[in-house]
Amino acid sequence: MTHRRMHWLAELDGRRIAVEVPATSANLGAGYDCLGLALELTNRIEVEVRGWSRGGIELTVDGEGAGELTADPNNRFVRGLSAALEFARGPLPEGIGWRIAMTNRVPLARGLGSSAAATVGGVVAANALIGEALSLQEQLRLATAIEGHPDNAAAALLGGFVVVGALDGQPEAIRFDAPRDLRAVVFIPELRLETSAMRAVLPERVPREDAVANLGRVALGVAGLATGRYDLLRALTVDRLHEPYRAEVYPHLPWLVGAAREAGALGACLSGAGSTVIAFSDSVSTLTRIEAALSAVAADRDLPGRVEIVSPRNTGAKVVPAG
Repeated sequence: MTHRRMHWLAELDGRRIAVEVPATSANLGAGYDCLGLALELTNRIEVEVRGWSRGGIELTVDGEGAGELTADPNNRFVRGLSAALEFARGPLPEGIGWRIAMTNRVPLARGLGSSAAATVGGVVAANALIGEALSLQEQLRLATAIEGHPDNAAAALLGGFVVVGALDGQPEAIRFDAPRDLRAVVFIPELRLETSAMRAVLPERVPREDAVANLGRVALGVAGLATGRYDLLRALTVDRLHEPYRAEVYPHLPWLVGAAREAGALGACLSGAGSTVIAFSDSVSTLTRIEAALSAVAADRDLPGRVEIVSPRNTGAKVVPAG
């Protein structure tokens, strides 16, 4: 059995695969842990299989995470890569090595799915190395097991808008394209907010009326997006389950969201666990007003950061030419 594993890995020695993975925005307001959207803000990751005599992990990072991301088995890309290979082919032998080069545009700890992008990138790269042996469902299951957030993982893997949930203990996702004219304005603060810390502020129980309000908004919002009623983004992005509690430790949030809505956004909310705030519009003039409004609030409240206008991305993680 060991000889067979060594054989297929030996055949991959020196092979390079490159993947492109999008940023993601989870929750979208009321859709806590069940909605996500891929964004045209991407990481490019290239991996080369190294033989046993050259084992270990060699990592270079350009852009976001440079000098921070670690070259060890706990790196999310390496975890996704290893998990997918082991799922498809069995345990990896001691001494297998990787040369990894990342060009990252997705910021860390800002609510734009950087860890999901790395994890999904590893899974997709592994799948390409072994000849596309894994189904999308298997890839989603592997990425979710590592990432813990199926909304980010599904959006990064599938692209577009995704609706996710657990069926019989396994993640299930349905995607549909984002509209061609829809754009997102994202304010990305320098402030970092760790997901674990932002989850810790959430209560164990919430009032029934808040839960019911969110359920109605998610139902209306998803139906609206699927049928072209993009005005219902305003309803979807108003949350009562997590944003009010997170605003206690991120007091800039209501000001930023309020400014975007007053500037004419179709909807505005916290992206994931933050600190990024995302607002939507299908009008160029409105995008400009939202950008100015977010910048003004940030300056007034002494919150350094940057504003970008990005398109939703209907393509998920994909293999791209290496080299």
